[in-house]
Amino acid sequence: MFDILLTASVAFIITFMAIPVIIKVAEEKDLYDIPDERKLHTKLVASLGGIGIVAGFLLSSLLSIQGYLNPEFQYFYAAILVVFFIGLKDDIVILSATKKMLGQIIAASILIHLGGIRLDSMYGFLGFEQLPEGFSLALSYLTIIVIINSFNLIDGIDGLASSLGILSMVIFGCYFYAIDYQSYALFAFAMSGALMAFIIFNHHPAKIFMGDSGSLVLGIINAILVIKFINVASSPFAAVHIQGAVAIGIAILFVPLLDTLRVFSIRIVNGRSPFSPDRNHVHHLLLDNGMNQITVTLVCVAANILFVVMAWFGRFLGSNYLMLVLLCVAFTAVGILFYNNKRRKMAIARRLYEDARSDAASRVVTFVKKSEQVQEETKIAELTK
Repeated sequence: MFDILLTASVAFIITFMAIPVIIKVAEEKDLYDIPDERKLHTKLVASLGGIGIVAGFLLSSLLSIQGYLNPEFQYFYAAILVVFFIGLKDDIVILSATKKMLGQIIAASILIHLGGIRLDSMYGFLGFEQLPEGFSLALSYLTIIVIINSFNLIDGIDGLASSLGILSMVIFGCYFYAIDYQSYALFAFAMSGALMAFIIFNHHPAKIFMGDSGSLVLGIINAILVIKFINVASSPFAAVHIQGAVAIGIAILFVPLLDTLRVFSIRIVNGRSPFSPDRNHVHHLLLDNGMNQITVTLVCVAANILFVVMAWFGRFLGSNYLMLVLLCVAFTAVGILFYNNKRRKMAIARRLYEDARSDAASRVVTFVKKSEQVQEETKIAELTK
């Protein structure tokens, strides 16, 4: 426990000290995230917070995790650095979606083929157990890339991605600590410590954004931990065996994962690239329903906690029935948001229409009064001639 507290504290201190320096350098070099019609911020904000997060995470975890006892971690760090530099370049010089995807595929290949982070079984989910080699590789690549992008896409308002990241890191860290996977627990708590320091500067109104350099790293760390969690917790020989571990692993990342898959599906159905930007994310729906950014962040985190609690108490249902329940609840909530948003837009449109009619009517009345006044003045002028 002392090692975990020390690791989280070191990560917190390094990130907390680094962020103000990064903000100052960004101001001097004009390295800002420029507002546009799709973004919510209206002033220039630095988007290099990922540098501080990764600095705190890497230094603290490298100091605490013994590499010679955990050789797979050298490949974890290699994959993390790949997505970090891809994200950093995108924060400074905009990269195409193709180049970003290529970097994510390279990072995923390092994790799968060298780091041993892969899904060889679905543990009964959708009726599948042990997977053929080709299907296992395809599913592992897909899982890692989707999770990486889910945290990249959910990072749309102040404090949201970092809050969800803290939640997932603490849950994974506690589980790995409980089963005595010390290195993975340190790995998770190092990231949570860095995020706790970052969110001090990232809560609304944010002084700095994590940018792609932070969100992509947060995504790949979650991918590593959730796959390891599913593989370990599903084993009957685990110190803490969890029934329905697949569904619980998904529930821990439920809000970013569901939002990403929903948005990707909408874009593909509409004949667009799944990576094309829009305003269909869950935080946009909540904002359009009249909430402010702080409320939206709290609602999303509370919803994710609710899904985790539901999954934990419903784990005896098995992954299939449990996922069905979670999806029904989630899509019901999204449907309510769409319905309320539609009603709100109709109410606004009706109010604008009534205001326009009222304004037009007042103008007509004014015009008539002026016409009558002109006629009276004309008659008086004729009589006085």
